[in-house]
Order: sequence, then C-alpha cells, then structure tokens
Amino acid sequence: MRSGGSGRQRSATGRVRRGALAVVGALLTATLSAGCDGSGSDAKEEPSDPGSSTAGSSPSGSMPDSASPSSGPTLDPAHAVKEPGPRSGVVGYPDIVVTGSETIDARTISAIKRLEHVQDVMPIALAQVVVQNRTLQVAAVDPATYRNYTTLGVAESQDIWDRVAAGELAIDKPLVKRLPVDGNGFVGLGSTDDAPPVHIGAYAPQAPLVDAVVNDSWIPDLDMVAGNALLIRTGGAAPDTLKKPIEQALQGSGAAAQMTDAVARYGLDPNVVQTAVVVGTIADAVGVYRYSVLGGGKIAPDPDWVASHITTEPVPILGNVTCNKLIFPQLRAALEEVVARNLADKIHLDDYAGCYYPRFIAGSTKLSNHAFGLALDLNVAGNERGTVGEIDRDVVAIFKSWGFGWGGDWSYTDPMHFEMNRLVAPR
Repeated sequence: MRSGGSGRQRSATGRVRRGALAVVGALLTATLSAGCDGSGSDAKEEPSDPGSSTAGSSPSGSMPDSASPSSGPTLDPAHAVKEPGPRSGVVGYPDIVVTGSETIDARTISAIKRLEHVQDVMPIALAQVVVQNRTLQVAAVDPATYRNYTTLGVAESQDIWDRVAAGELAIDKPLVKRLPVDGNGFVGLGSTDDAPPVHIGAYAPQAPLVDAVVNDSWIPDLDMVAGNALLIRTGGAAPDTLKKPIEQALQGSGAAAQMTDAVARYGLDPNVVQTAVVVGTIADAVGVYRYSVLGGGKIAPDPDWVASHITTEPVPILGNVTCNKLIFPQLRAALEEVVARNLADKIHLDDYAGCYYPRFIAGSTKLSNHAFGLALDLNVAGNERGTVGEIDRDVVAIFKSWGFGWGGDWSYTDPMHFEMNRLVAPR
C-alpha cells in the first residue's frame, strides 16, 4: 500500500518540502467528514463552520484569509503557475465528462474534437481523494482554460483563478463545512500525517463531477494521472446525440462518458459505468474501481473487481466478515490483541454493522471506504454520529496501532467507524 498517497516517484525537492511542513505540525489528517453508509445511522449532517475567517465576497462566494507565515505552513512557490490573465471565450458547464484511469491519448481527443457539434474539449486530471469515509473529487487543471467550464460569476472572478494559479484550492463552499480546516486555512488532502497540505483560496462551485480544483502542478504530489478526464461541450446540439460517437472514439481506452448537461445533472445516468480513480493511502487496496448506479443509493461494482478484492474470512470476536482482502491481516491482529488484553466484551457482536457495503453515503453520490471494503462499524448503539461515543478507548488505541483511523477523531464525529488508512504488517 502507498504511504501518504505517494505511489509514483517524486522529486527530492518535493520530499524535503513536505518534510519541512510536517516539522511545523500543520499537516492535517482528514478531508471530508461523513457518516457510515452501512451503519444504519443516517443522522443529518450539521457540522459547524471551519475556524478560518473570510475576507470579503464576490458573485462566486467568499475568499478565505491567506495563511500567516509565522504560524503554520505557507504557500509553496513550487506550486505556483503563470497567472491566467483576463478571461476570454465561451463560459458554460460541460455537457459531457469523460473519465478513465489512464491518460486519454491525443489521437482519441482529436477524434472527439472532429465530431460534428462538439464545441470544445478540455483534458484535466481527476481523482477521488478518500478521507474520513468520504470521497472528494479533485481536479488538477489549467486555471486559464478550466474557468470557462464553471458559471459566469465564477469564471469572471479574477481573484479565484489567480489564487488557484498561486497553488491554492478552490472548492464549493458547502463542502468546507465538513473539512477540518486549521487556523491558517490549510487542509490535508489525504488521511495520513504526510498528506499534502493545501490552502483554501476560494469558495466557488465547480464543474459537474468536480468538488474542488488545484492547478496542475499538484498532479505529482497528489499522485494523479494527467489527462485522465475530458470536459466536453456540445454547443447548441443535444448532448445525448453525441454520446454514442464519443463512446466509439473511446473504445478500448477503458474511459466512459457521463452526461452532465442540465437534464442529466439532476441524477446520475444508470446506464453508465462510473470510474473512480482512487489516490492516497488506500490506492493499492482499491485500484481502479468501476461501478454502475442502482436505485436507493446502491451501486454495483464491477464483478471482476469484487472477485479480486473482496472475500469473507473468520476473525476473532466478529466471526465471518466480508471485507477487502488487504484489510484482514491487520484487522485480525487488532482483534487478537483486543482478546489478549481481556477487552473482547467491549466489542458487541450484535452491534456490528458491516464492512463491505457497496452504496453511496446516504443522501449523496459520494463513495465511502465501505464501498471498497476497507471500513467497519462497531458498537453502533451508543456511538452515533456527532457524539463522543461510548466505545472503549483502549479498543480504539489498539485499532489505531494496527493502522486504522477512527471516526471519533473527525471534525464531525462518527465513533462507530474504523477504516484502514495505512498498511501495518503483523509480525
């Protein structure tokens, strides 16, 4: 398993930079706080606003304060790109978004551009950062061109795109309420101590299927794949007339086209195979996760993925459980230690709510670690979301020592929830 989302080779400069930031103690260990879709607990999410203040507003939303150089991490000049300058061109949401696990080659892009009624095509990097049981869809973009795929108010706000060019994060404001933001406005995009800290520079709604954007200098640090997604606009033509020709152009690439026009935005297309390109510490346990959308918030993962990643095995206390294959060695070791320390009665078998649960988080289209079989819910009764929880803290400490994150540490707590966030090999 990758550590801190760094599967691909990074430069020595990048490693030194992240190490220096870690020294000042400003790295965070979470992004979006969320409930457990398999727990049976669907409490309404009403977390408090993050501690960072705002300074003014624009048609696109507020601008967070910049970080203070003396009190925490500061903006890294290595993540600054050329400022976009004055905006020009057509503004409007993409009608179709193509997503895949690999870079979409230039020949395929040219074939799509040549299709009648295709107005424009923009490659971006798109990945799902999974932390605190929720996925955040992050796009790494050229701010000068991507801005035209948002709304007019957002596209026209020069400050937003200057900040993205400077290395900051632009994000839809409602999502920030579920982010543990430090006093300087930084969040860690990952679930471990060396997760890259990014400063929130602007609150702004993004293109469909995108929650937040950074400039494309972040691609190596976030372990993203350059150009694995395309934003496509069809001008005055009905987007659905272009779906089949685009799919033909994509044939053999493993990428899929999702309709995101005004009609499709009210719900996911159930006929499309979605692709989740997971990065971060769980990437090796998930790989490329393809699934179809079913009714009632459920999803149907690719059967080949399920066959290669999910299994049912016996573990102490809980008996047979169905989880991701990679979770079992350290899950079994954690439960064995619980038994050895005479704490077995602190885990209630009747209140175990599952591990592998292929569905969205209730009331959303966000995947959780339950969908990947990398999380489990213990002692549901007495450990509701938003509470400190009654689960024994010695049990919590044992699970943490065996590479599990605990939802009780989140900004909006979920104390029943444990998820594997690093690989720990039993000895």
